[in-house]
Amino acid sequence: MAKSIYWADAYIEKLTTAKEALQCIKPGQRLFIGSSCGEPQHLVNELSNMSFKFTDLEIVRLLSIESGPLTLIANRSHSQQFNIRSFYLGSGSPDKIRRNKRFITPINLSQIPRLFKSGLIPLNAALVQASPPDDFGWMSLGVSVDITKVACESADMIICQVNPNMPRVLGNSFIHVNNVDHIIEHKEDLLSIEPLPEKEEANTIAKHISRLIEDGSTLQASLSMTLEATMLCLANKNDIGIHSQYLSDNIMRLVSIGVITNKYKGFNDGKLVAGSAVGSPQLYEFINDNPSIEFHPSNYVNNPSIIARHNKMISLNSAIAIDLTGQVAADSLPYNNYTGINGLLDFTRGASMSKGGKSILTITSTSNGGRKSKIIPRLSEDAVVVPRGDVQYIATEYGVVNLFGKTLQERAMALISIAHPNFRDELFSKAKELDLIDVNRKFKQAIKGVYPLKYEETIKIKDHFVTFRPARPSDERAIQEHYYTLNRRDIVSRFFHDKKSFVHDQVETTFEIDYVNDLTIIATIGELGFEKIIAVSEYYRNSIINMAEVAYSVSKQYQGLGIASILQKKLIKAAKDNNIKGVIAYTSPENKGMIGLFHKLPYKIKKERDEDMIILNCLFSELGEKSV
Repeated sequence: MAKSIYWADAYIEKLTTAKEALQCIKPGQRLFIGSSCGEPQHLVNELSNMSFKFTDLEIVRLLSIESGPLTLIANRSHSQQFNIRSFYLGSGSPDKIRRNKRFITPINLSQIPRLFKSGLIPLNAALVQASPPDDFGWMSLGVSVDITKVACESADMIICQVNPNMPRVLGNSFIHVNNVDHIIEHKEDLLSIEPLPEKEEANTIAKHISRLIEDGSTLQASLSMTLEATMLCLANKNDIGIHSQYLSDNIMRLVSIGVITNKYKGFNDGKLVAGSAVGSPQLYEFINDNPSIEFHPSNYVNNPSIIARHNKMISLNSAIAIDLTGQVAADSLPYNNYTGINGLLDFTRGASMSKGGKSILTITSTSNGGRKSKIIPRLSEDAVVVPRGDVQYIATEYGVVNLFGKTLQERAMALISIAHPNFRDELFSKAKELDLIDVNRKFKQAIKGVYPLKYEETIKIKDHFVTFRPARPSDERAIQEHYYTLNRRDIVSRFFHDKKSFVHDQVETTFEIDYVNDLTIIATIGELGFEKIIAVSEYYRNSIINMAEVAYSVSKQYQGLGIASILQKKLIKAAKDNNIKGVIAYTSPENKGMIGLFHKLPYKIKKERDEDMIILNCLFSELGEKSV
């Protein structure tokens, strides 16, 4: 039996220099290097300096720093020193990402520990960085636990750089001095990242998705969100929880203003759980010995069954392209830091299994300075990361749609409606060529329309949260269902005659709109993408007289709740914003509701009789007596 030794004595015995420790590595071996911002830079630089002594070393790491010395050596033509095996390439320019593509090992982050533990990819050594030991000999892996912890448990030899700048992070993040083979004390600044540049498109997307995130949700967010976008999306939320692959400065900011409390996660309540931290020195100070924060390995943090145990789990990630069937490419992206395939599908699937959970993918509509659409007919050059069957919410700066449970035609129409207007016509034609859309289908007014988010609002009315918003082409079926549920009297009031059918050609002007000359605002209840439309209001601009003709319909069970009045106010606001000088309505004398609604307006109402019809109109420039 081996003689036990006090950890403090073992620590002293194991102290050495980086050069001496690395001499224990033999040619042809496989080395793991601590990932993300936990990379032991001193060890890596020394290994690079000694590269001439090695042949065929395989470097295994979660990501590759494009300008790192080992990657530069491996990039040499016919390099015999190092072969890089990366589980993610990190961020960088498309050229750098393409150049290093041969290093990538596509795999979900939750499955990487299995490669190490099972010996399928045996590790001869692990080069890691940790905090100084506590009174019991435990050293924290600090900002990088994800796959680093399991690599330490699986490697034949551990070479540990002890850095006093490494924070001591709680959770399953510790390695013991007795289990380490070589210790090198070296103080250096941890790797950190600069804040992402603010983009107006990202901020607009954040406004679109804000209403999808409810109070009490548990959130996983990629590192691609800028601070301003994060604030626009979450600053007004309450009791948000965090279970995420990475912690960032944005999350730290939300904790500081009280948005994140972790009270209602339903699992690990009160704890902010992650696998790594990527950010500023202030973030690393924030997580140091913080009892509300726990880091765990990726086979726990990224395990879909663990993710699904959280209440209202929201996964919020970025994509680089999506085709009209819903297939998503998301391997890596400039300014996207350290997200990608490794955790995306884990969280997408885990969130979809959570009670009340949602998977949200954000994508700016164009690239190359607006010259290329990121919504494309079909993926060919980019690999599929998220299969179409796993995709739920997609958001661009032009809106958000829910693809879950939708047909290929519904998906194509929905995605075209949130593509950049300059590319919608081309996408629509391509969709017809691919038989994704009926060749007889039309896409007229909405082909260039820009969704006016400013008219969107959710109001609690009695026991329902009612969302008032402009209609989209993807609302076609729901609008038809609304009309089919109206009783005969309401149908006659709305259409001036009894109607039995509401086929596409008869109601297309309700959802094929340009949001300026013709606008439909609907009232809905239920989840986006599966909403029930309970009221429809429309205006159509008569360009000759510059007046907006208005019409309304409200489902029977929701009448008398003031819904029509809210819709009317929103239509009037939009008409005035679009420089329309007034509104006009045609109705029957028996339609007391419409007449009464019109007379609620603060303008001088004029009424004319035309045979069996009443014409109501008013100018916005002429206030009524009650408004004077």
